Amino acid sequence: MDGLIVQCRACGAKNRKNPLKGADNPVCAKCGKPLPRGGGPIPLDELGFEAVLRASLVPILVDFWADWCGPCKAFAPVLHEFAGRHQDDVLVAKVDTEANPGIAQRFGIQSIPTTVLFRGPIEVARQSGALPAAALEQWVTQAVGK
Repeated sequence: MDGLIVQCRACGAKNRKNPLKGADNPVCAKCGKPLPRGGGPIPLDELGFEAVLRASLVPILVDFWADWCGPCKAFAPVLHEFAGRHQDDVLVAKVDTEANPGIAQRFGIQSIPTTVLFRGPIEVARQSGALPAAALEQWVTQAVGK
């Protein structure tokens, strides 16, 4: 995983941030100021999916979606906000089922959006359908045992 490009709010420089190290408090390479937190869900594909599952030190919430899906588009802002609030304790990712049918088939995704919570490579919970923010919070909290 190469990382995400995050722009520094202080000087505007673009920095690469490793999404698997959410709690490492990165700073800008140019000015040394703290980088913005969050950045939203990270996109996963066939190549990086397994590596992210195995490397993450926190639970991984994966949204299986497709661009043509209305409920998926409605759920996207909820997921983005969740990712921002939980960047240190849950890694949030997205898998486009149209571009990555092998992953969707491997996990038996039959309807979208479907969110799956993993601890490492092990699936621990699954939810089909778009959830409102409060329901997503409650579902993840119960699933990870907080």
